[in-house]
This record gives sequence, C-alpha cells and structure tokens, in this order.
Amino acid sequence: MVCIAAFIILCVLSLGVAVLSVFRRDVGKKYWATFKKAWGCVAKKLTLRKCDTNFKEDVKNSILRKVVLKRPKLVKPISIGIEIAAVLIVLITAWSLLTAVKSGLALFVYGTCNVSDPSSCSLDASESCSIDGTEAHGLWDGFVNYWVEFGEVIAGIPARLRHWDAAEYVPEDFAHYYGGYLEGRPVALEVIDPGCLVCRDSFRNQLESGFFEKYNVALLPYTIGNHESGYKFANSKLITQYIIAAPDSAWLIIEKVFTGEDAVGREYQVAFNSSYSPEEAEAVLRGWLKEFGYKAEEIEEIAELAHSEEIENRMNSYKGIVEERIKTKKIPTVIYDGKRHSGLFKKDVSF
Repeated sequence: MVCIAAFIILCVLSLGVAVLSVFRRDVGKKYWATFKKAWGCVAKKLTLRKCDTNFKEDVKNSILRKVVLKRPKLVKPISIGIEIAAVLIVLITAWSLLTAVKSGLALFVYGTCNVSDPSSCSLDASESCSIDGTEAHGLWDGFVNYWVEFGEVIAGIPARLRHWDAAEYVPEDFAHYYGGYLEGRPVALEVIDPGCLVCRDSFRNQLESGFFEKYNVALLPYTIGNHESGYKFANSKLITQYIIAAPDSAWLIIEKVFTGEDAVGREYQVAFNSSYSPEEAEAVLRGWLKEFGYKAEEIEEIAELAHSEEIENRMNSYKGIVEERIKTKKIPTVIYDGKRHSGLFKKDVSF
C-alpha cells in the first residue's frame, strides 16, 4: 500500500517535479528516480509480482531518518501511521476515480452527474425541473444509496443508446394530441408537470417554433414529488387530476396554465404555485371547464372524478411510465425523432 500511495502522490507532484527539473536538475533527477521506482513497483503489484526493490522500506526510511536519530521511540508508531495513511490515500483515490466514472456515466445517461439531486450538477447546462431521488439519512444509507444509484446508471445505458418510439409510451387510456391527431405526422410524447416553470417556457418555445404543426404531440401529465411536502409545486397534483379527468380539454388546461393570466394580471402558473389555496385553484379550474363549454352537471362529474381513486391510480400508472420506462431525471422530457430529449426545448433547435 505504501508504494501505491507514494506513486499516487508522486503522480500529483509530477508536474511540479517537471518544472523543478528546469531550475534544479539535480533535485528533479532525484525525484524522477523515485517516481520510476514507484511506477515499477506498482506495475509489478498490478501483475501480481513482487517488487524488485523494497521500495516501501525506502520510502519509510527516508521519512523516518531524522526521527530515528532524535526520537527512536516514535519510529514504530510513526511507521504504523505511515501504513494507515497509505491505505487511506489508496482508498480515497480509488473512491474518487469510481465517483468520477459514476458521474460521467450519469451525465451521459441522464444528462446530470448527480442522480439523487440532478439540479445540483454544475456540469449540466440544460434548464429543467429535476426529479430528485431518495434522500439518504446517515452514513450507511448514503453508502447503500451510492451503489443503488450506480446500478441505476449502469442499467440506464441501453436506454440512452436505443431508438425511442414515442408511440410506445402514450397511455392507452390517455391518448390525446395537441390540436387533434392528423394522419401523416410522426408522434411525439411530452412529459409535463403543470407547475414546472421550465415546462411553461418549453411549451411557449414549441408554439413559436412550429413544433406542434409538425408532430402529433401526446401529453403525459406528471407531478414531481417532494420529500417534504409530497409534491414540488403547489396545486400541481390538483391540475393534473383535472387534466386526466377531462382528457378532451387536457391541452386547453395546459395552455391556460402556461400562457394565460388571471383577472389581476398574474400569470396563472405563478398564481397556482404561490398564491392560490387549493379551494381557489379548484374554483379557477371549474371556471375554465365552464369556459370550454361544459355544463354545470358535467363539471360536477369531472370534479368528483378528479378526486377519485381511479384518477389516483392512473396518476401512479403514468408516474411508472415516466420513472421506470422512460427513466428520465428531468422535466420536461420530449420523445421525438427516435430520441429522448430532457430539459428546456429551445426555439432554435432543429427538428
């Protein structure tokens, strides 16, 4: 372990040694010789052979040389400390390399280097509302969660490389397309949380860019969970319940939420997320249904259905499609042209 730890340290210092060699060639040669010995020892260890020289003892003796002369009694405890430090250096380095591999694969598969908290990944430049994973409590839970995430990332690699057919993920009981289905257009699937601000911006960009004129865009409503309050956005679940209960008006509701304003000039989405109580939010939704042409008794039926176990079960079913089949970590997610696209849809994107 000491020779491996020394090799790791020398690797880190190698650049400095190279610079040092320019100004102090004798010192540079000394450290370069030590580096070559360390590398030779590590190479032999990796191939299950013994080192030609006892490099471990050379390292320890060079460190302990002055201690032997001044404090002989400290030689043994310091020697043990060197062994422990070497083990820690090797373990930390191995863990760091493993984490780098895990983060790189997660970035490739999900577009985020942090599976549990996608929004915290500084390497991810896309705008999105993240689907956070399970929070770890305690050292053991964190350790277990680390390997669960690693397995999830590995399992997600085939999905990243596959050809995506949007029609495969359109729920049979909720096949509703923006503007109606038109023969000849390819199918696209849009996963949306009504409370997600990035979903709003993405929807507006799609309207401006003509996305809905090129594809039969099916809606898959989804509410992002939150460990503390149940859902990330207030009233998001209620809106989703009404969307599913009134499928023929699903896109009309989405369009109202994302592009409309209330009587006092507030954007509806902002008002739903930060101002409306559940009772106020439901009153607005009922008002929209009346505006869409529903009769009073039909609105009552939709409201009753929206709060029923049937709608709850269907929401859970759609949640399963998003999290277990599509396996996205970011909302909005759009499937079209054989690919899964996560995050903000930009106006200048080619499609």
